[in-house]
Amino acid sequence: MTDAELADRLERKIGKAMTELNVRLGLFGEGDRILVGVSGGKDSYTLLHMLMRAQRIAPFSFELLAFHLDQGHPSFPVHRIREHLETLDVPWAIEREDTYSIVTEKVPVGQTPCSLCSRLRRGILYDAARRHGCNKVALGHHREDLIETLLLNLFFAGMMATMPPKLLNDAGDVVVIRPLAEVSEATIIEFSNAKTFPIVPCTLCGRGRDLKRDRVGRLVHELEKEIPGIAASLMNAMANIRPSHLLDEKLFDHHALGSELTGPGPRSIADGHGWEDE
Repeated sequence: MTDAELADRLERKIGKAMTELNVRLGLFGEGDRILVGVSGGKDSYTLLHMLMRAQRIAPFSFELLAFHLDQGHPSFPVHRIREHLETLDVPWAIEREDTYSIVTEKVPVGQTPCSLCSRLRRGILYDAARRHGCNKVALGHHREDLIETLLLNLFFAGMMATMPPKLLNDAGDVVVIRPLAEVSEATIIEFSNAKTFPIVPCTLCGRGRDLKRDRVGRLVHELEKEIPGIAASLMNAMANIRPSHLLDEKLFDHHALGSELTGPGPRSIADGHGWEDE
């Protein structure tokens, strides 16, 4: 199979997953203007390609703006991204905001800069969307990103949450969408290689990696080898929540459960009494 044939097959596979997700969640539709974050990595190049494909074949009309944020990292080859965007039939913009200096000032050498860098970048993307008249921002996170975030929150934050495929920002004026949320990273890597995108490796800061995410990523990879299909199972679990089988009282009133069956007898601890005889 040639690279072109492989790319065509994978494009249809990714397109099917995107379409099914869009039908279920309404990520984008008629009249939307979407700012597509293009970082220079395999995920964002794939996202832009697939949204351009959707724009050609979808039964509704929407606009795209490919947007790269130059964060001021020394020696970062912005020209490679610019040259690629210039070959595409899509409006694009490259804007510079020196978040690199902020990160290097705030984060000690050896500590993970990713969290602060992401927060700064996200705020700038929201502002860019407003200025360019976009109501949505599309990001290239894939299936493994969602799974790793779920496990990171479980292990280190004591919270059951992940990156949702669709999210309204805190200001309530921009919707974040992740159209590749149900596409595996392996599929994106294979597609990106077949398309020979000009990948810029994520070695921008040089100030330390997200070791927790790396470890969780390895864990998922190792478990997938031992238990094939575990990644798909984890994705299904995020869409199959049973509040009555968890502990969040905001989602399910366990205290009231079965109260209609309670007969005469000792009052509960919640009434201010123990189980001893009065």
